[in-house]
Amino acid sequence: MAIAARIPALLRERSFRRYWTGQTVSLVGDQISLMALPLAAVLVLGADAAEMGWLKTAELLPALLLNLPLGAWADPQAHRRRAMIAADIGRAALLLTLPVAHLLGMLTLGQLYAVAFGVGALSVLFEACNTTLFVALVPAERYVQANSLVNGSRSTAWLAGPGIGGVLVQVLTAPFALLADALTYLVSAGYLARIRPVEPPPAPVEKGHFTEGLRWVLRDPSMRALFAASGTVQFFNYMFHTLFVLYATTQLGLSAGVLGALLAAGAVGGLIGAALSGAVVRRIGIGPSLVTGFVGFTLPLLLIPAASGPLPLVVGLLFLAEFLSCVGVMLADVAGGSLQMAWIPDAVRSRVMGAYRMLNHGFRPVGALVGGLLGTALGLRPTLWIATVGALFAVLWLLPSPVSRLRELPERPPVAEPV
Repeated sequence: MAIAARIPALLRERSFRRYWTGQTVSLVGDQISLMALPLAAVLVLGADAAEMGWLKTAELLPALLLNLPLGAWADPQAHRRRAMIAADIGRAALLLTLPVAHLLGMLTLGQLYAVAFGVGALSVLFEACNTTLFVALVPAERYVQANSLVNGSRSTAWLAGPGIGGVLVQVLTAPFALLADALTYLVSAGYLARIRPVEPPPAPVEKGHFTEGLRWVLRDPSMRALFAASGTVQFFNYMFHTLFVLYATTQLGLSAGVLGALLAAGAVGGLIGAALSGAVVRRIGIGPSLVTGFVGFTLPLLLIPAASGPLPLVVGLLFLAEFLSCVGVMLADVAGGSLQMAWIPDAVRSRVMGAYRMLNHGFRPVGALVGGLLGTALGLRPTLWIATVGALFAVLWLLPSPVSRLRELPERPPVAEPV
């Protein structure tokens, strides 16, 4: 009884437990693919830097191109859960073609590009429906707890996934390691098939349906501020990540093993942040928690371009930066995700989230490009200063907005204004 009492209330509810379990397994699988897919390109097919760039482009392009149209498609659907199951099965099928082709000696880079794009497209479809299923499963008063659990799973995947992926690649070779990710999608589909939530009614298709998500964001001051802050962080954060590995290895002299340990420290910080987020929200409120999360995510990263001196000191500062930053990002994700769940009306939910993801993903390649250009022109450390300071300024979008003063989640979403 004592152990059962410590289990979060939502995990004692069968439907949410099945949903969360499927998500957790699938997130670990995603991390395996993040390692196995590029390693298949490098180790099996001998891909060069340009070809690796095309592979990464194939992975990212669906999020930029398809979030808006698939969000518009999802809102009028009556059975989003079925689309999610189909997306899981489709992703598993695409990944299974890679070990089969490798076994037959027919694996090509073109197939890797196509699979990466196809899996990315089906992932966009899955996420377009996922937020609607989430609100069908979780009562509004438990949005924070549910988001804490899902983000805790994400941190667990960050911590365990790369290690599992590395072992599988070592033992099975990269193409066959992708079998594990395919299996996780089938597990996710199986758990989704075993729940029967009452989904929100489909939205009618009216004039302006396709762009209503974008227009709703522009009309609403709270979401406008949140999306602007998120987009700013995405832009500067991808400037940062484009150069971080090069900076850490060439200028700070860190080994690959130390870099791996830094990522693990970040994952542990994310787990702690997810675990503490509910208590923080209850104590200071949803809006202040969101602001605190944005500052907690971006401020510690200033330690990275500031790091200098003996190698142990540099490594210690980088560990601290990665750990604290991941605590902050989890608080921001839990608070921001819960606010979106409560604030966005069901009738436009998929379209608004599609617009959000399209804008955020659109800033990523731009930030990466600017980071590369500035790193070449100004040097690595000055560009990292620009990226980390710029990301910190993202909170200025939130401070004057109504969202920063919210103590509780709204009881019902506001009605969209007529066009």
